[in-house]
Amino acid sequence: MRRFIKWDKKYLYYGITAFCVIAASIVFFMLLKYIGFLGKGISTLVRILSPFIWGLVITYLFNPFMVRTEKNLFLPLTEKLYRKSKKTGKGMARALSVLLCEIVLLAIIVALIYLIIPQLYSSIETIVQNGDKYINDLSSWVQATLADYPDIEGYVMAALDSTRDSLMEWLRTTLLPELGSLVTNVTSGVVYTFKTIYNLIIGIIVSIYLLGNVEGFCAGSKRFMYSIFSVDTCQKIREALLFADKTFMGFISGKLLDSAIIGLICYIFCAVAEMPYALLVSVIVGVTNIIPFFGPFIGAIPSALIILLVSPIKCLVFIVFIFVLQQIDGNFIGPKILGSTTGISGFWVMFSIILGAGLFGFWGMLLGVPVFVVIYTAVNNSIEKRLRRNGLPIEAEEYGRLDYIDPVTHEPVRSITESNDKTVK
Repeated sequence: MRRFIKWDKKYLYYGITAFCVIAASIVFFMLLKYIGFLGKGISTLVRILSPFIWGLVITYLFNPFMVRTEKNLFLPLTEKLYRKSKKTGKGMARALSVLLCEIVLLAIIVALIYLIIPQLYSSIETIVQNGDKYINDLSSWVQATLADYPDIEGYVMAALDSTRDSLMEWLRTTLLPELGSLVTNVTSGVVYTFKTIYNLIIGIIVSIYLLGNVEGFCAGSKRFMYSIFSVDTCQKIREALLFADKTFMGFISGKLLDSAIIGLICYIFCAVAEMPYALLVSVIVGVTNIIPFFGPFIGAIPSALIILLVSPIKCLVFIVFIFVLQQIDGNFIGPKILGSTTGISGFWVMFSIILGAGLFGFWGMLLGVPVFVVIYTAVNNSIEKRLRRNGLPIEAEEYGRLDYIDPVTHEPVRSITESNDKTVK
């Protein structure tokens, strides 16, 4: 007689769950054991694909510029040229737009290599060579200024003596050799330069292909996505990608433009006021201004110290100027360029910058805020969705006045103090 085994779905689910937990534990253990090899493999893959990564970055940054120039400049021009022909001018407009993007990119690279970097090196080299003289002049100025306050004078002179050797040693042994190596690599035919030029050329070529057929690559990506996921899932992925793109592009492009304007204003002021090392100081202020929240302080401190070595009075003027400039940037220039705020509080901005800097250094400080905004928004949307599904209040202010939620009726119960206040009113 044939006997049938009666399966209990409950125990089947328990078994599948236990198997998944054990398998996940094994995979996690293997990841921890071979994390070094995994990291080396990822770094090797990134190094091999670095030209394509640079091409994707160039495409992402220049795509909005290409779209605007094509729509507002070249497309109307080519339509007039092909007005009497059956051909359309879209192909030529796209080619001219891509060409203009690459010209702008090459102009930026040439400006960095042949205009800014050599002058930065020359400025730092001058600081190193004249460092002892600057510090001695600063010491003389401190002694003359604080002659009537011997206690304060002794404290300041001791601080100057203690920092002199360490500062000069850092300039001679760390900063100057690294910058000199950078200039040497850029201007000489060493292997590093060849690899850099190779990656740059391949990246530019990749960006030309991508910019020339952005719609085709987007269509292929959508086709691949819809072949794997359901329509609803694809719509959610599309909305998430659009939000991430809007957040990243708005933040990065806005910050770059804002920092370029701040650096230019700083250079004009330093040149007019005859500040020492005007270009070096302006580059420091402009680059560090890219970093939200901490950027102005990070750039102002070394710049002020550089000017202080030459002229304490001009250092004081520079500090006042930086304070005024940052107020103007924070209240007028920044909001006009960046538009609305990131949508998160200052606490979370500071948290994301510190976390990003600890994990990924400078790039973490730069991209920490937009990455955190995307994660924060995704978590917040998930919370709101669950609250709506449970019929609970969504706004955070409602929970500030909330005592508890009735477990039976799910009705919010206000605090006794608020209820009494309402009764009195």
